[in-house]
Parts: sequence; C-alpha cells; structure tokens
Amino acid sequence: MSDQTTAPAAEATTEAPKSDESLARRLLGGAVGRNLGLVIALLLLVAVGAITAGDRFWNFENFLTIIRFASIIGVISIGMTFVITAGGIDLSVGSVMGLATVVASLSWVQAASEQTSWLLMVAVALAVGAGAGLINGIVIAYGKVVPFMATLAMLVGARGLAELLSNKTTQIVNVQGFLDFFRGDFLGISWLIWIFVIVAVVGWFLLNRTTFGRRTVAIGGNFEAARLAGIRVKRHLVALYVLVGLTAGIAAVMMLGRTTAGTSTHGLLYELDAIAAVVVGGTLLVGGRGTIVGTVLGVLIFSTLTNVFTQNNLSTSVQAVVKGVIIVIAVLLQQRFASRPGGRSSS
Repeated sequence: MSDQTTAPAAEATTEAPKSDESLARRLLGGAVGRNLGLVIALLLLVAVGAITAGDRFWNFENFLTIIRFASIIGVISIGMTFVITAGGIDLSVGSVMGLATVVASLSWVQAASEQTSWLLMVAVALAVGAGAGLINGIVIAYGKVVPFMATLAMLVGARGLAELLSNKTTQIVNVQGFLDFFRGDFLGISWLIWIFVIVAVVGWFLLNRTTFGRRTVAIGGNFEAARLAGIRVKRHLVALYVLVGLTAGIAAVMMLGRTTAGTSTHGLLYELDAIAAVVVGGTLLVGGRGTIVGTVLGVLIFSTLTNVFTQNNLSTSVQAVVKGVIIVIAVLLQQRFASRPGGRSSS
C-alpha cells in the first residue's frame, strides 16, 4: 500500500522540474528572451564605450545625448513597427518628415502661428504627415498597389514637393513660442526625449492592449484569415499608414525644434534607419509579430553605437559596415525564431 502511495509522489517530483524547465525555455525563446538579448547587446555597447572613451562617454549628459539623438528616429520607428507587423512597409517616412518640416516652416504658416499659437505649426506638420499616410493607405488598400512601390512613389514625390515649396533653401523658424518650448526641458530632460517616451508608451499600449493592435498582428499573420474573421482589412491598412504618417509628422515637429529650420533634406534615409531598428528589435519583416519594446531597444542600440564611434573618432564608413552586420544577424535570427511554433507574437 505504501509503495502505491509513494510512486505518484515520486513521479510528481520528477515532473515538476521538467515543467519549470519548459516554462523557462518558453520565456527565453519568446519576447522576454529576445528583449533580454537586446538589453545585453546594449549593455555591451555601453561597456565598450565606457572602456574606450572613459569619462567622455560615462556621464549622465552623454546618456541624455544618446537618447535625444535616438528620439526622432525612434518616433518614426514606433509607427513603422505597426506597418511592418501588419506585413507592410513604408519607404516614404523620411521624405514625408522633410516635407512636413518645410510646410510647417513656410512664411505664411509662421506668420499665422505668431498671430495665434505656435501649436498651429505643430498641427500643420501632423496634418501633412497624416495626409501623406492617408494617400499611401488608400493606394495600397484600395488601389492594390504593393506597399514597396506605393511608398517608393511617395518617397520621390514628397521629397520633390518639399524642394519645390522651399525652393531648395533652408527656412529658419522664428516663432518664439515654438523655440522657447523646444529649448526648454521638464525635470532637466529635453522635451524631445519626453515626446519619444510618450509615443513609445502609447504605441506599446495600442499594440498590446487594444483591439486595434490584435487586428494588426492578425492581418500580418494571415491576411485572408483576418478578412474571413470579419476584420475590415482595407480600412485597417489605411489607418496603419495614417498612423505611421502621423509619427513622421511628430518627428518633423521634433526636428524643427532641434534644428530650428525646415528643409527638404531633413529625414534623408531615415526610412532605412527606422526599418533597421524595427527589424533588429525583433519585429518580423513578413508580419505577424511586432514589439514596441524591441523597437525602442533597437533604436537605442544604433544610437549608442553611433555615439561610441563618435567619441572614439572612428570612421562613419566602419560604423555603416558594423550596422549592416548587425542587421544581417538580426534577420538570420528572425528566420530561426519565425520557424518555431508560436514564434509570432507581440510585446
């Protein structure tokens, strides 16, 4: 009788470690493990910077500089995360951002802002970004043009329009209220950083805690299945491209605040930096898995890398090579994780 009662207990004790081990494996193989890897990579870069550059790198002001440098491309990357999670792409965000800075800094817009409020400049930049996104979304969703070609056309068109409106000149911002705000800070931290933090938090909540986010992941996972499940896929795609256009508009406002000038050259190649940060962060290029936390870490990794190279007076060409290697490694790891069961998720 005693043998019969002790046998199940022995089995239970042997099964418990197995279940704990499988739980740990699932966690490390999922979003937690991916983000942990990114954190380790970021800490290694910080360690390299501290060792090679010393006090020039290892101080609070320099860390704020790294985050401030990451903030503008970070905001664009948050919007890009949503589009790529849904299986799309947007190559026009950099050009749209440049166009928004030009339109918002036109003389008549600045004159109207001085008579009313500097927030008018902000509204104009956001409207330009959202409008460009709306055009992209309609062409892609209802015109059935592949995202690569539709947004490539917008990339060329927006940059050309920005050059026409600005006559290829730099337009200086003279609205004092706007300048005062972006020269200021809150709790000793630049408003650029606070805007990045707010956009990241809102983006995380939207992707992970709302129906909008779940539908975005579903569309990226299986377009046809999402449609059959009752999701209005076309309308949702339009909303996604408006969203990424809106983040380009926010980034334009931040760029105007940082440089105090609008020009058609703003945002040049930003779309590539944004896509790189999103991919390195763990969002699948084929769609179906997106991570805001990973995107933020990806942006910080590239920003820290740039800072380390700058502090050590190293060639930007070498930096570009290192960045390319990082992107290739990230894509290879993506293919490995995507092939695993349950490999697509959001975080």
